[in-house]
Amino acid sequence: MATMTISLPDKMREFVEAEVSTGDYGSASELFRELVRERQKRKTQEQLETLLLEGLESGTPSRVTSEYLDKRRKSLREKLKSRK
Repeated sequence: MATMTISLPDKMREFVEAEVSTGDYGSASELFRELVRERQKRKTQEQLETLLLEGLESGTPSRVTSEYLDKRRKSLREKLKSRK
């Protein structure tokens, strides 16, 4: 694991120390790792939402019926068989 040194204003340092002193975190490093993981999750969620919106706004919508799904399954199975 790599080491990183950060500088914080006094108020932020006091906040970090207070969070660690509650016992919820064993160290400041644990707190920062959790914060980074939360940020990573948020960025991933934002990317997913962007992709979903792009998908919704692309092309003409198709009505998804059981017939449509059967046709898609058949097409995908045929593609899979042709690759083997």
